[in-house]
Amino acid sequence: MEPVRGRVIRVTFNADVHSSIQWNFQPQQSEIYVVPGETALAFYKAKNPTDKPIIGISTYNVIPFEAGQYFNKIQCFCFEEQRLNPQEEVDMPVFFYIDPEFVEDPKMAKVDLITLSYTFFEAKEGQKLALPGYQ
Repeated sequence: MEPVRGRVIRVTFNADVHSSIQWNFQPQQSEIYVVPGETALAFYKAKNPTDKPIIGISTYNVIPFEAGQYFNKIQCFCFEEQRLNPQEEVDMPVFFYIDPEFVEDPKMAKVDLITLSYTFFEAKEGQKLALPGYQ
């Protein structure tokens, strides 16, 4: 996979928590600039400010939706249960790249901003969330 020179995409990061979970959750950077084909590393931080352990599970989406098929996560915390003990704070890495084919798609010609958004929910032990589909 060769990086595509000349095309730089701004990736912004969003973090939400569902009302079911009492975590503090936010991206550690507001944006990074990536060249399609090059890997990038971003971090989120989650903290359980309560006095009881909480298990969370996250979903994500990519905006614009059509860019999602080109957004490839190599390592991510999504769809896996994360247990945080009382007052525990953790860094959560997202290692990703934008497929170089992104620049060949005429629908992506005017896209220079992609937003990666995560939402954490409180999980029940062993719960699985459906993976988003990009057709």
